[in-house]
Amino acid sequence: MRQAKIYMKDKFAGILTESGTENYIFQYNEEYLNQKDTEAVSLTIPLQKAPHESQILFPFFDGLIPEGWLLDIAETNWKISKKDRMGLLLTCCKDCIGAVSVRPME
Repeated sequence: MRQAKIYMKDKFAGILTESGTENYIFQYNEEYLNQKDTEAVSLTIPLQKAPHESQILFPFFDGLIPEGWLLDIAETNWKISKKDRMGLLLTCCKDCIGAVSVRPME
């Protein structure tokens, strides 16, 4: 099981979990939900207390992964398969363009 902390504008928003059964769960942090002017990380992952579940990596998070020659560099340098979407997300998306960042859980 791999997990990532998801940050929205440098505020801890929630945890993305990949279980061993090809299932993904995103759970918003309760403190984040209780803050004033909180924003969803994506329109497809609305603010709610209940966890969001998906059989595939949520398309929003998959869209953060580099493409083309940048993906080739990540695959070559870090020996991560293009099919390992969670591995690529954890490795390449710590400092994304935009408001969301992904940090591996220790």
